[in-house]
This record gives sequence, structure tokens and C-alpha cells, in this order.
Amino acid sequence: MAPSRVKILIVDDDPDIREVIRDRLKAMGFGIVEASDGVEALAKLREESPSITLLDLQMPKKNGLEVLKAIREEGLETTTIVITAYGTIEKAVEAMRVGAYDFLTKPFSPGHLDVVIGKALEREGLKRENLLLTGEVRRKDQPIIGHSPQIRSAVETAKRAAASHSTILLLGESGTGKEVFAKAIHQWSPRRTKPFVVVNCVALSEELLESELFGHERGAFTGAHQMKRGKLELADGGTSFLDEIGDLKPRLQAKLLRVLQEHEFERVGGTKPIQVDLRFIAATNRHLQKAIREGLFREDLFFRLNVVAVPLPPLRDRPDDIVPLANHFLARYCSDLGRRINEITPEGWELLTRYPWPGNVRELANVIERAVVLSSGDRISAEDLPLSASTVGSEPIAAPDAPPAFHEAIVAYKRQIIRQALSRFGGNQSKAAQALGLQRTYLSRLIKELQVREKS
Repeated sequence: MAPSRVKILIVDDDPDIREVIRDRLKAMGFGIVEASDGVEALAKLREESPSITLLDLQMPKKNGLEVLKAIREEGLETTTIVITAYGTIEKAVEAMRVGAYDFLTKPFSPGHLDVVIGKALEREGLKRENLLLTGEVRRKDQPIIGHSPQIRSAVETAKRAAASHSTILLLGESGTGKEVFAKAIHQWSPRRTKPFVVVNCVALSEELLESELFGHERGAFTGAHQMKRGKLELADGGTSFLDEIGDLKPRLQAKLLRVLQEHEFERVGGTKPIQVDLRFIAATNRHLQKAIREGLFREDLFFRLNVVAVPLPPLRDRPDDIVPLANHFLARYCSDLGRRINEITPEGWELLTRYPWPGNVRELANVIERAVVLSSGDRISAEDLPLSASTVGSEPIAAPDAPPAFHEAIVAYKRQIIRQALSRFGGNQSKAAQALGLQRTYLSRLIKELQVREKS
């Protein structure tokens, strides 16, 4: 964490000691907040949310131990270092039992102060990483596979944009690899050593998403028993990937626009602006220009997001990449599942290369994983693939410059396989989505967009 972005609260009733510590920490580049007693200290902790607190134990109104207990009871997030006089080390030990991280004994040298602050900064960095990982499963990073002109062009554009701090908008159908591209852009960028934080804008309700993005103050709503930092705050200095940005509700669009313009926001229930240094990558499979015309998406937000647009081609438009992608997933899932499968039979390749892949790369990955799980031998045959001869065309996938009739046929085909899956599972969209290798939310959207109706 950069010192300029770290706030330290100094709590001591002796103004001379506060001055010595303040001058030293200011010279190191930290932001400083001060309090002269325990009551004022708690008020500053609630208002300022300092990362580190230097807390004297002997103070009027409320002593240091009482402040520590209040910090624990209220769930205030700060790394506390207690300051105690020489000869009262037992008090410092008691304070650490209550929740203090470390202690300083008076008098202390500037060098000792530097060491203790350095250790506290390391702890703050680990805390932030742990908060980012809470509730998330870290998946293995996937390389960008493919040598088709379309994918090479997208990679070239993304690499050039990664070197800047500009916002990038990834456009493409569901399953085309937008999150894979976002992670790659982060790794190609100067922010590669900082956090990469994913926010799915369609996975949560509007209220939960607001708290997830911006955090909330204690008491902001029912159940908000303590202050919580949002993902934008935790990602400070790094990259925030806003997936499914086209589904963001209008009220949150306005708040996000402010972050993009001013680089600041308030937590839910808060009034104090929080400054952040972030690079945004957004992704959507929606037609944002159409959403703007329909009044569903802010045009000013679109212009802020669309600084560098990177369109990702659907798999049907890059058929040459099916073989390397399938081989990549085969090696990956064999390694993950401890299987030894050497090849895919010619009949299996015939099915894979003729199938139109409405779910794109994600669907291909799911098909290969299923085949690895169910295959009984050392190779994958056509029988191991959930693709029958009736679900593939008589000709290979059309080239990218295919006439409009081809795309109309693809739409008709999508309707057909979705209708069949729904019929097979009695209209259960969750089971149909699982069988098709699609996300439940994406299948629901396809049903609406394609106006799918089950056969009576």
C-alpha cells in the first residue's frame, strides 16, 4: 500500500508526543488524523476509518483498553498499535489480548517507529487480499488460445490498450472469453502487481450490488452491524473488472459514472468521499447503443466506458480455433481430474468442428470436461460428446463473411436446441442450462431475445 493512500490516527493526550509522531509520519508521506482522548479517538475512527491507529493506553475520558474493546465490539477496521510507558509492559500484553496488533514503549526511536509501522502496513496488505478472496474461488488463469485473424486482432488491440490507464470495454456474446481477456489486460498493464477484482453486475440485487461495489457504513441498513469496505475500495491501485455492465441499474450507473469522472465515491450510508486510483475494464454481451435508445443505459456512462472497445468474435466466426481450444481444454481437464486421454477420434473432431457453438468457448470447455469425466478409455470418441449428428450441420461452420441467411439459420437453430432442452427437462431452465453448458441467466436472456416457446 502506498503511504500517500494510508491514513494513520494518532491518539495521545500529550501534544508534544503527537507532534513528534505526526512530523515523522508526515515526512514518510502518510495522511494523519489526531485525537487527544479516548472519546475523540472513537469519533475519529468512525468518521475517518484510518488503516492504522497509534493508541496511548493512559488517557482521560476513555483509556486505551476501553477504546480497544469498543473497536472490537463495533467491528471498526483498523490495525492498532498501543503506546505505553516503559515498565508497564504487562498493560501492553493485556492490550494485545483485547485486539492490539503491536506496541511501542516510551521513549521510542524514529527507527523503531518505522519498523512497527512497516509491519502494520504488511498486515493491512494481507487483510485486503483476504477480504478480496472471501467468498470467491480463485480459478486458474486461462491463456488466450487461438491463431485466427479475429482473435489476433483482439489481442493486439488489448495489448496496446493495456499499457495505458484508459477504460476498456470488452464486447461479445456470452462465453467468448471476456473475463480471460480482462485478466490478460491486467497482467499486461503496469498495475499487474496490484489487485484484480471482479464484480458481476447481474449476480446480485441492486441493494447488495451497491454494497458490494461501494461498501457500507455501520447502521446504513438493517443487518449492517459494522463498516464494510467495498470492492472498489479494496481494489485501490489495481484493476476493477465490471462484468455484465449492460445489466447495471440506472441508479448505480449514476454512481459509477461519478467514480469514473471524479475517482471518488461514498460508502452506502456515508458522507465522506473516498478517493481511489482504479483502472476499469467493463464487459457486456448486450447492444449498449440499443439500450441507450431505449433509455436503459446512460449515454454519458457509455462514452466513459467506451474509450477503447475490444470486440471478441464468437467461436462460430473463428472455426480454425476450435482444434487448439479443444486440445487446450483436454490437457487441462486431464490434469485436473487425473485422467490419461491421448486423443480425440476423427469422428469426435467431426462433431466438434461442425457444431455452431451457441455457448462459444465456455460451451466447448464444458463439453470437453464432460467428455473427460465420462470417457472410459484413453481417447474421446463421438459417443463421449453430448453432440449428436442431428445437432450439427452437414457442412463445416461458415466463414466470418457468411451471408445473412447463415446467421438467420443460427438463430433458428438456437431456438430449436433451447426448445428441445426445455422440453426434455419439463421447462426447468436450470437443468436445461446445465445440459446446454450455459449459465442460467444467459439462457433466460436467450429465451426472451429469441422468443422461444415450448412445443405443445
